[in-house]
Amino acid sequence: MAFTTLSYTKIMMIMMILILIMLENTYVKTQRIVPAVFVFGDSIVDVGNNNNLPTLIKSNFPPYGRDFANHNSTGRFSNGKLAIDYLVDALNFESYPQAYLSTHGSSNELLFGANFASAASGYDDSTANLYFSISLSKQLQYFGEYQSRIVGMVGQANASSIFSSGLYIVSAGTSDLIQNYYISPILRATYPNIHNYFNTLLRNYEQFIENLHSMGARRIGVASLGPLGCLPGAITLFGVGNNNQCVDRLNYDAIYFNRRLNSTSQLLRNRLPDLNLLVLDIYQPLYNLINNPIENGFYETRKGCCGLGIVETSILCNSLSIGTCSNASDHIFWDAFHPSQAANHLLSTYMIGAGYSLVT
Repeated sequence: MAFTTLSYTKIMMIMMILILIMLENTYVKTQRIVPAVFVFGDSIVDVGNNNNLPTLIKSNFPPYGRDFANHNSTGRFSNGKLAIDYLVDALNFESYPQAYLSTHGSSNELLFGANFASAASGYDDSTANLYFSISLSKQLQYFGEYQSRIVGMVGQANASSIFSSGLYIVSAGTSDLIQNYYISPILRATYPNIHNYFNTLLRNYEQFIENLHSMGARRIGVASLGPLGCLPGAITLFGVGNNNQCVDRLNYDAIYFNRRLNSTSQLLRNRLPDLNLLVLDIYQPLYNLINNPIENGFYETRKGCCGLGIVETSILCNSLSIGTCSNASDHIFWDAFHPSQAANHLLSTYMIGAGYSLVT
């Protein structure tokens, strides 16, 4: 049957509208605020590198990821998205920087960055070595390999532009204390005063940032330590009695370390004037959530959602864990040491606001 002039015109108008919508969506999606995102550090930002390692510190199995896209257990230590995922969303990326050790993803995805983080890594390489994770030193080596691949794909000039204009996120230090210093008699005997251990950590941090800078990094956001004494697992392991209160001495350690982290970062900025280095405060936003849960939409601050919520993490948080909650959005913590997706979402808003100067 032949189309009438009116129906033909309508069809053409609809087609034009659809084309305009497609063009608009394509335009919006390609407007990334930075060309690439590079991530280094520990389980707070690991998206699956540990999946491919001979380590017990993994999370690529249920119930991890149960609220992620397609209920996929990617290796993220949460029920869903990490704070870094929400940050990448805000930067208008179509996909997240993939775990560098992952065999998935096309080569073109590498042009948008990569994630080198490894759960149980820290500023002290011995922390990662203890758990067969990827140390920060090794993460830098992988970044060097990555850079060579990008140069081969787009040439030196274009690659250099990606490296210098990209955003770098670093999160480390928690494992050095929770999974190493606090539980290691040998390390505590070597550093009877924790401040001396901080000296070592901060020297390593300083060297790491200098190395990143020498490899082209100019925009670096470094996450501070959170309130370590308020992590459910830390209360269980290091608390006194059954008062279920945050462990003050651990929080004091985190506060002192963060002060030193800020002062060391200022020294680096003075020494490297073209470096935009910013410490992103995680301590106060998370501490505020824990102490004001109801007004932020949470009802459980002492226990993680997974299992009984007092010590479960990694392989102890599994599909057979008894007591796992049905609604993780009520909980600030997903497991005994890591925030839930809902808490990560709120934390990311603070990170995005604080880190605005890194991308402008």
